[in-house]
Amino acid sequence: MRKLSVSATALAAAVMASPALAASGPFVSLRNTDFIVLLGFLLFIAVLVYFKVPGMLGGMLDKRAQGIRDELDEAKSLREEAQTLLASYERKALEVQEQADRIVAHAKDEAKAAAEQAKVDLKASIERRVLAAEGQIASAEAQAVKEVRDRAAAVAVAAAREVLAGQMTAAAAGKSIDDAIAEVGAKLH
Repeated sequence: MRKLSVSATALAAAVMASPALAASGPFVSLRNTDFIVLLGFLLFIAVLVYFKVPGMLGGMLDKRAQGIRDELDEAKSLREEAQTLLASYERKALEVQEQADRIVAHAKDEAKAAAEQAKVDLKASIERRVLAAEGQIASAEAQAVKEVRDRAAAVAVAAAREVLAGQMTAAAAGKSIDDAIAEVGAKLH
């Protein structure tokens, strides 16, 4: 059908052409250039139809169209695969971000707990040092009181010795020794 329409179109174009304008003489003559050109053109179309060039062109165009369809399908599948990969990477990035946020929050909590523990430890250390200092102060105070008492007793003994040495006679000293021996004897028996 296609071959007929090409031939019919060529024939109609040849008949409609005005032979008087291009060449002189009768149209169907080998001397008429228009007729020769028409014959050459019809022969060319016949050769094309004989060698099935329109079918080959149609086949090539169909093959090219199928190739384009295949490429479009492949591009579509690649696009869908890329979108799937993108969604997967976005999910993974979101999961990694959430994990990082959890790690940061955990680290902040641990830092707060460590700070609180450090405060408690510092307070306990200060209390121990205060207690140790108070103990040292009390010990120093007791030592000072003892030294003052010892010194006061030494001074009192020295003063009593001087007073007794100045007031005591040999007879009074003997009597005092005898009284002390008797008192010790009474307490021991």
